[in-house]
Amino acid sequence: MSNGEAPTRSPAEIRASIEANRAELGRAVQTLNGEVARLTDWRAHLEKGRVELAKHRKQVLIGAAVTGFVMGGGLAALRGVRKRD
Repeated sequence: MSNGEAPTRSPAEIRASIEANRAELGRAVQTLNGEVARLTDWRAHLEKGRVELAKHRKQVLIGAAVTGFVMGGGLAALRGVRKRD
């Protein structure tokens, strides 16, 4: 266009293109809004975590018991070292 040539699209084609882009943008915004709502729904994430915890309850309890045992033993060992000093 800068070299003096006539535009290759008619005004009607340009308007149609703008309207098509506007419609596509509207759909994209709606999709994005739905995704943002889904990803930021903390209640749904919390519920999913509860379901996963319930599925693996036995493993979680065993892990907590082992962790408590190891930490308790480590603290007891540290106290024993301190008492000897």
